[in-house]
Amino acid sequence: MSYLRLRNLRLPLVALVLVAGSAIGLTYYRQLSPGEAMTSAGAGFVKTLTDEQKMTALMPYDSEKRVDWHFIPKDERKGLQVKYMSDEQRTAAHQLLRSALSEVGYSKATRIMQLESLLNELEGGKGRNIRDPHRYYFTLFGNPEGEGKWGLSVEGHHLSLNFVVENGKVVSSTPQFFATNPALVKNANKVGIPVGTRVLAKEEELAFELVNRLGEEQRKVAMIAKEAPAEIRDAGSPQPPQAKAEGIAFSDLSANQQSLLQELVVEYCSAMPQEVANERLDAIREAGWDHIHFAWAGATEPGVGHYYRVQGKTFLIEFVNTQPDAAGNPANHIHCVWRDMAGDFANPL
Repeated sequence: MSYLRLRNLRLPLVALVLVAGSAIGLTYYRQLSPGEAMTSAGAGFVKTLTDEQKMTALMPYDSEKRVDWHFIPKDERKGLQVKYMSDEQRTAAHQLLRSALSEVGYSKATRIMQLESLLNELEGGKGRNIRDPHRYYFTLFGNPEGEGKWGLSVEGHHLSLNFVVENGKVVSSTPQFFATNPALVKNANKVGIPVGTRVLAKEEELAFELVNRLGEEQRKVAMIAKEAPAEIRDAGSPQPPQAKAEGIAFSDLSANQQSLLQELVVEYCSAMPQEVANERLDAIREAGWDHIHFAWAGATEPGVGHYYRVQGKTFLIEFVNTQPDAAGNPANHIHCVWRDMAGDFANPL
């Protein structure tokens, strides 16, 4: 979908809200903004928790753990683990996650969780305590039914989603981190994930298409290193890196190349509800697409380490694929992030 098509798409925002007391997650449709939907779903989730669980899942808004994020496997994380939830609580937790994302984003998040079963199989069960699709944690900061701000963290291996809602409006949706191992499922398996599955396909395909459409002189400007870095910058930092944008400017791209870059940006935005995605794109338009730069490092073909960065005044995208997957296939392990250059977690720089 092109940038203009998304910008012109102004259909009513429809959210699924959990019916109180439903043991099977019966839902009804109601027109709500993303922030209102999250607030309703957040309150519904809290109501399912025991007093003991609330001590784990609920924290003050100003807790230092609100900005403590990462995507590596950890022995301990903040929040309540899905593994220790009842069926009703899991339904409510996923309803909350669904309310925070678009259908595209929710699909990516849940398929990333499912890949943990495949990782466990490919690693011979050695990581069974870590590689677990239920080893994801939900944390609420503040009171979704109270006044002022409240926050949500949904996090585990290869997934970190962070939100702040204020007076029924989403005021922050970053850091937004997705990752996949394998990036492309190449090995037959017993857990039922089809060979060819590729959760973050467009994030990689569109960037490859763009870099390979650059002319010789354009590529000299866009290429910032012969080898890709091992990781995105400032992983786990509460604020994004503030280094000056590198690479080729949007204004130095042809119309077709510009369209590809816009489509790539839209793909990252599409993980969010339409209203949040449009707000991101409006901010980019107001700041000026001409201020955006596209930078590349490493190989320009699959199977060899590669990295790219898209940076404007309002946002930063970083993508890296250098690590082998769990089966040993080279450069088949994606990490990618969207960050707010004005400040993540609704914390201005």
